Amino acid sequence: MMARMKLKKLEEYLQGIDGFEDPKILLEQYQTPPHIASCMLYEIQSQFGDLEGKIVADLGCGSGMLSIGAFLLGATHTVGFEIDPDASSIFVENVTEMEIPSVDCIHCDVLRLPEARFSKAFDTVVMNPPFGTKKNAGMDMKFLQVGISLATTAVYSLHKTSTRDFVRKSAAQLQVEPKVVAQLRYNLDSAYKFHKKKSVDIDVDFWRFQLPNSTGDSVRE
Repeated sequence: MMARMKLKKLEEYLQGIDGFEDPKILLEQYQTPPHIASCMLYEIQSQFGDLEGKIVADLGCGSGMLSIGAFLLGATHTVGFEIDPDASSIFVENVTEMEIPSVDCIHCDVLRLPEARFSKAFDTVVMNPPFGTKKNAGMDMKFLQVGISLATTAVYSLHKTSTRDFVRKSAAQLQVEPKVVAQLRYNLDSAYKFHKKKSVDIDVDFWRFQLPNSTGDSVRE
């Protein structure tokens, strides 16, 4: 089953999503670039069929880039989880302006989700977590652990390429099967006063973590 929307069209839609008005450095708030978000989501659907007809969670959803994109590729229902009330408000505004049903945002701390309520409640989890820089060391791995507790099939996440060996070892400890789907050049636009350059490219791995007892078969011919 292939994604119902073409990659170029998906990226055009995502370019219309409003980003952070006043990004917070402690939360490592960077808008996922539409090009990277569309490539990630299209790959998730076209190669693995993990969006269309699925219940999807987006951890640290920000203004809704991945949540809205998942809906556009056929997710039955998408729930974004976001700690920042300002980002949550922009998320709701984006969903409202684009007249998108079946996409919700829950204002909460991802690391404090009530396990009994959300455990294994989603087929697929997508996320662009904090990379764990500044004062958030190890934050991306904490997000991954939560994602694994929520998903029944797979978790998709971005992590710095420089941490690849560590991520692979962590995945083994979490008893999931890791796979680098693609290596990307993540362009961080200058969003904070301490940035000296207009933009910086970071090498980032796009991972798929397959849950135990899920098939994980590719849908590509």
